[in-house]
Amino acid sequence: MNFARWGRYRIKNRLVREGLAEFLGTCILVLFGDGSVAQYVLSRGTLGSADAIHWSWGIGVTMGVYVSGGVSGGHINPSVTVALACVGKFPWRKVPFYILAQYLGGFTASALLYGVYHDALDNLDGGIRHVDGVNGTAGIWSTYPQTFATLSTVLGDQVLGTALLLVLVLAITDDRNLNPPRGLLPISIGLIVVGIGMAFHLNCGYAINPARDLAPRIFTAIAGWGTEPFSFRDYQWFWVPVLGPHVGAIIGACVYELLIDIHWPDEYTVTTPTEKRGKTNDIAGNYTSFRRFENRVLR
Repeated sequence: MNFARWGRYRIKNRLVREGLAEFLGTCILVLFGDGSVAQYVLSRGTLGSADAIHWSWGIGVTMGVYVSGGVSGGHINPSVTVALACVGKFPWRKVPFYILAQYLGGFTASALLYGVYHDALDNLDGGIRHVDGVNGTAGIWSTYPQTFATLSTVLGDQVLGTALLLVLVLAITDDRNLNPPRGLLPISIGLIVVGIGMAFHLNCGYAINPARDLAPRIFTAIAGWGTEPFSFRDYQWFWVPVLGPHVGAIIGACVYELLIDIHWPDEYTVTTPTEKRGKTNDIAGNYTSFRRFENRVLR
């Protein structure tokens, strides 16, 4: 099939194109990440490992950013989008569209994985879905805390993990810092996620991304697990991987701004007032001048 002929149907609205990119990038992220968890859980640990899961999430982030970065900046995470807007590196008017696309991407990936692993699910639990226990499978899609982890601990875990994510993302996308070449940025971001997973997985699974947790949680509630994905721990859990990452991302972005970004010497900063006002941060595109910002973001 010659898709070149379809050029006449090209979407010219920039915001729609960016939304489609965020949708696909987030979908790819969740497919890799939750897919690795599904293989491990449904094989009862005979296929895969904790390390394999960490690497799969990192690869998912890398590939998701590669797919979406040139179009939308490769946020693929609502907490990243909101945090960049809070520090003036992303326009607020685009935030709702990005978040909607990211959640839809996470939900779509969840449905696709359910279709692929439906037979394996039935083989494991006989068609009766459980959130936890020996036949618990809801954790394939969303995170759940350890029994010993208190509410304050898991909330702090999510805040710290996502704050660390934003500090490092802003560092490696700052062209005044020791950032890698543009084409290697997605790999660097993926390695950040691998590192966070290996360091902070124990308490509650390092969601650090509301779209990869809440959207799949909604899917499991619809697909047979009932209300327990939300009522788990007497409703004292499901909101943690949503609120915690958003708070942590904002803190992390502010920390980088206050400790690094605002202190660059004049020779390393944009001196033109118009450029300074227009400066933005694309996850896969480094800092951009006002002209590139105007072309890629404002229209």
